[in-house]
Amino acid sequence: MADFEIAYGETELHEGGYVNDPDDRGGETHRGVSRRFHPDWPGWAMIDQIKRDHPDDFVRRINDDSRLVELSKQLYRQKFWGPILGDRIPDQHVANKVFDTGVNQGVATSVRYLQEGLNLLNRHQANYPDVAVDGAMGEATLGALRSFLELEGDRPDYLLKIMNIMQAGKYLEIMRADGTQEKFARGWLNRVDLR
Repeated sequence: MADFEIAYGETELHEGGYVNDPDDRGGETHRGVSRRFHPDWPGWAMIDQIKRDHPDDFVRRINDDSRLVELSKQLYRQKFWGPILGDRIPDQHVANKVFDTGVNQGVATSVRYLQEGLNLLNRHQANYPDVAVDGAMGEATLGALRSFLELEGDRPDYLLKIMNIMQAGKYLEIMRADGTQEKFARGWLNRVDLR
């Protein structure tokens, strides 16, 4: 079964430290935790205090604060790992992909990519039944994933490619609709692996 620490470690590489970019739809963020989407996260009170106490050096102090690292990790486990049933995903690579995409594009979107990929790779239901593409991780999706992996010799390569293509397509859609988002292209595409 998949390990949260491994998935979190990969996602953390993409997220970085404190940023307050006016073009970022998440607004003010720290380690990928968006104030706009997670206003009740306890780390924001600590960040606000650091900004008040150290206006000339707050970014470094925020980024170096180990308490904020732990708080962000707790949020990721609760809001992203838990809803994807990460501890029950039988392949670490798939768990990493569903988790990281969930952090960046939303859990329901990420799970839909997994579900659609599983349906596209079941040979028109000859290998296992289609699952509902509803964005909710559950027994049917986990069962289809287990069947897929068993049939593929525990190699999720094709599934991961489909999920990465869908993820990349969403980034392209965002950039086409709003040119200000092009500045995030390289960071987003670092999350897409088409090997």
